[in-house]
Amino acid sequence: MPVAVYILGLSIFAQGTSELMLAGLLTEMAGDLGVSVPQTGLLISAFALGMLVGAPILAIVTLRWPRRTALLAFLAVFAAAHVVGALTSDYWVLFATRFVAAFVYAGFWSVAAATAVGLVAENARGRAMSVVAGGLTVATIIGLPAGTVIGQHLGWRAAFWTVALLSLLAMVGVLAKVPEGRPTGTPRVRNEVRALATAPVWLLFGTTTLATAALLVSFSYLGALLTDTTRLAEAGVPLVLGIYGLGALLGIMLGGRVADAHPLRTVTVGITGLTVTSALLALTAEHLVPVVALVFLLGAFGFGTNPVLNSRVFTLAPQASTLGAAGNVAAFNVGITAGPWLGGLAIGAGWGYSSVAWIGAALGITALAVVAWSHTVTRPAVASPEIRGSERVAEPARLS
Repeated sequence: MPVAVYILGLSIFAQGTSELMLAGLLTEMAGDLGVSVPQTGLLISAFALGMLVGAPILAIVTLRWPRRTALLAFLAVFAAAHVVGALTSDYWVLFATRFVAAFVYAGFWSVAAATAVGLVAENARGRAMSVVAGGLTVATIIGLPAGTVIGQHLGWRAAFWTVALLSLLAMVGVLAKVPEGRPTGTPRVRNEVRALATAPVWLLFGTTTLATAALLVSFSYLGALLTDTTRLAEAGVPLVLGIYGLGALLGIMLGGRVADAHPLRTVTVGITGLTVTSALLALTAEHLVPVVALVFLLGAFGFGTNPVLNSRVFTLAPQASTLGAAGNVAAFNVGITAGPWLGGLAIGAGWGYSSVAWIGAALGITALAVVAWSHTVTRPAVASPEIRGSERVAEPARLS
């Protein structure tokens, strides 16, 4: 695997730490800024909104830019946004910096994904994306607790300064190891959009959204479920979340190893495992031992599909590498937004924290139906005489 791919993964770690760390800093930030905790929580929503709109817009704006130039520009703006955030005492200025940081983070994801798959052979795309996306997994395991500890001991502004420094270090790595990647020919937005306008691509995006929502609806309320329903002491919650992170790391590593050779099987097994795990979590939510084991499996199955969901669009629409990656980012963030929202509705209706796991199972079943639909849509192409004898040629016609 080229060193540049690992540099991109480390860059995602730096930025992903910022995405996650606010979860452990909300109370302190609320007190310092003079606003309520729910209002401070809207800073997380600002980040999600920035990610959602930033991916397609920046993918189009930078379509003809050298990829290294785009990556460096995104990191520079990301670092600057955190410097401003660390210096301000105005809530709305901080809100704006969260949106801007997420906006360019989404652009970085899109260009980094296209760059990573362009640096490796076709049969290594899934592994490359497991390294890049693994940066966010490491941020879950290391960045989130480290950011929380820094914030608790040195203040939340110190956590922002740390992210800015990590982003600058990532810029050094990108400058040193990532190729310039000048576009060949003249990329046209119309051509990329046309390449994406196929049923398999949109069914892939739908699968990504549903699978992500199925995972996030449970994960978003996991801490509350552990303390309220499982009756775990608050001090034990970080340990269980760490177990989830270990499962996620194992899942993305294994998923990356088999994604290129068995994409359909990887997605089917991963989403099936996520669905069954969610249902079992709902049934055993009051019992600590099974919950801990299921939390590990939740991370493993949930992240095991990530390499395929991130890399498959480059096979289905090779002419749309940049906008395809942007579509992936948007699909993931729709799921990240929709899952917690659905869980919040269920909890607000008085259904209890176990209900979020049932919602996760229902979303998982729906995702499996979309995978089956995609396979049905593309089956005639797979069965045609020209490609019946070659799995390698038939494979790109499938969703995953």
